[in-house]
Amino acid sequence: MKFVDEFRDPELASRLIEEIRVLVAELSKSRKLPIQLMEFCGGHTHTIFRYGIEQLLPEEIELVHGPGCPVCVLPMGRVDDCISLTEHKNVILTTFGDAMRVPGSKGSLLQARAAGANVQMVYSPLDALELAKKKPDHEVIFFALGFETTMPSTALTVLTAAQEMIDNFSLFCNHITSVPTIKAVLDSPDMRLDGFIAPGHVSMVVGEQPFHFVAENYKKPIVITGFEPLDILQSIWMLIKQFAENRCELENQYSRIVKARGNDQGLEAIAEVFELREFFEWRGLGSIAQSGVKLKEKYAAFDAEKKFSLPNLHVADPKSCQCGEVLTGTIKPWQCKVFGKECTPQNPLGALMVSSEGACAAYYSFGSVSELLAKKESEMQESQA
Repeated sequence: MKFVDEFRDPELASRLIEEIRVLVAELSKSRKLPIQLMEFCGGHTHTIFRYGIEQLLPEEIELVHGPGCPVCVLPMGRVDDCISLTEHKNVILTTFGDAMRVPGSKGSLLQARAAGANVQMVYSPLDALELAKKKPDHEVIFFALGFETTMPSTALTVLTAAQEMIDNFSLFCNHITSVPTIKAVLDSPDMRLDGFIAPGHVSMVVGEQPFHFVAENYKKPIVITGFEPLDILQSIWMLIKQFAENRCELENQYSRIVKARGNDQGLEAIAEVFELREFFEWRGLGSIAQSGVKLKEKYAAFDAEKKFSLPNLHVADPKSCQCGEVLTGTIKPWQCKVFGKECTPQNPLGALMVSSEGACAAYYSFGSVSELLAKKESEMQESQA
């Protein structure tokens, strides 16, 4: 297939769904159902909801929405640190649009801008570097975040800044890594997952090899997946087929983009500029070993954490917010106590309601909020009976 509409063909979708139903019916004779599959990436979550994929699948398949949204797992303390950077003289803080609305304990970057802070939205770290060139009397800080997908562009920007000797540019680095996160989910005592829909864009950079451990060590099948509706359906079919054939492997559905070795140039840039942090804190998940990166000492001149003083405090999420339970698949977004009431896209308490890739935002945007809230109320009444 060559064109986008081919990846949204309803006839092909119907055929895949029917094949999935046949496989599930056969599986029901030999294994416990439902089968729980986690899509790690928020981009997958939004495709699932935008095209109603969950409603098309047999009820014996349950999709669980994972922590693969970098904005969603940004802890409150790091947002507070970011706001504190804007309080330094002549600082321009640049960031992606989604990050501007993530709530910290003292508000969001958008609210800080409304109060007078110099916060500007950019589309890439290179935009921030260009701004630094145009504003030599200001310190331009790029709020760097994202999984391995966005690390190469940040690394190449640092290398460009070093080569051109742009000394008024720096990073507040919040890049995170995918493998320790998946491992943290698998090691959770509440883990009930049967298989994984693996992130396509991350795999485009890192390749297939980093994800083999899921099948080899944890005996959970995993399929690297693209982002169109037929990509999702085919990956689910591939996972169910593995169960039917008693296999447990890593497979690559997104082979038109993802190669076994990944992107050599991107990986080289990452290795040159970044090194692993000993620990990094995640919103809702706590501290995870070697799950974040920082600038190497040779690029310390571009590290905002070394150029400026930061509070660097741990700030707990609001007690009413259940982001951590949603991120690990323990509950569905609509089962959160504040979903659709105190927490909405207009007034988000948790980051999952902010990001365009957040599971809560997906449920709110593409689901029937009134029906979900009625369902939650019904479940609460049943549990109390």
